[in-house]
Amino acid sequence: MTLPWVKCGIVHAPRVPRFNLTDMAQKKRTTLRELAESIGVHSSTVSRVMNPETRHLISADVVERVLKAASQQNYSPNRIAATLRTKRSGIVGVVLPDIANPVFPPILKGIEDELARKGLIPLIANAEGSKARQRFVIDQMVGRHVDGLILATSARNDPVLEHCLEEGLPVVVVNRSEESGRVSCVVSDNRIAMRLAVSHLVALGHRRIAHIAGPAELSTGFERRKGFVESMRDAGLKEAECPIADAAAYSREAGRVACEALLGVSRKITAIVAANDLLALGCYDALGARKLRCPADISVVGHNDMPLMDAVSPALTTVRIPLYDMGVRAAGLMLDTLDARATGSVNVVLRPELIVRASTGAPRAA
Repeated sequence: MTLPWVKCGIVHAPRVPRFNLTDMAQKKRTTLRELAESIGVHSSTVSRVMNPETRHLISADVVERVLKAASQQNYSPNRIAATLRTKRSGIVGVVLPDIANPVFPPILKGIEDELARKGLIPLIANAEGSKARQRFVIDQMVGRHVDGLILATSARNDPVLEHCLEEGLPVVVVNRSEESGRVSCVVSDNRIAMRLAVSHLVALGHRRIAHIAGPAELSTGFERRKGFVESMRDAGLKEAECPIADAAAYSREAGRVACEALLGVSRKITAIVAANDLLALGCYDALGARKLRCPADISVVGHNDMPLMDAVSPALTTVRIPLYDMGVRAAGLMLDTLDARATGSVNVVLRPELIVRASTGAPRAA
């Protein structure tokens, strides 16, 4: 059978309609006035419907008609024009120290869900590295007219935070705190977290408990270390038998290095409390390299309960932080600030919870 476009050995491809990108780019966009006229309502009615904060002022049947027509006519509000009119972009910048860290997706989900209730969206940036990199990211967000910033990068005394305040931007700090008291923070109670971890191990019979601390320039590292020391003393443990190793970063590799240092100093420790889950996973690596078993030889406790900690082997006992709620509360504080409902800085402290799994058990026999 000869195909209709094959003649005399020459293949003629079937004619395909030309796709003109220029015509698409120049296609006339539906305006707010045209949309209003098409359904017989005033332009201000459409404007109120398209704004989630004022939609409740319009009757449900009109809202349904407007949204249906907007979808059919491919209408979307002119955000640039709205920004010029209201001096608000509807965008909140969210700056993270390490976007690959599994701790942050639940926090981001909470932020996004809470902002969406008011029709705002987050602009997310990774600012891993130096303070210069963090400042560059923030300057880029300022240039895009974000309404405020939610920072997960803040250190205890942070020049980048000072720069944000000089720019006049509303700022909320999440998962970490800063010591000036000038901005609102949402954190977990690190001292209670350490008390939960140490008390759990002591109840199992451990007396030689080590700690892998996070970086001291971060509030989480500083406060968890302090909480560990206080809990150890309250339990009547001897400081000389409970060594502390400082991790250079909140990473699995830094946890492995710190755990190696602990094992080199004291072979009698029976349990380790790590300042976060990634450090705890580094402990798994160091123990495995020495043919030590967890928890038969050494028990390990993490911190954060980041996703999949129940799927590692052994499943990690850890202190759970309400990460999603943390994001919701941070976004709520930002919304309160933008709506002028906040009357100063607020420090929200969420209560952690100990999640006991297979990585902890009674200490080995002497």
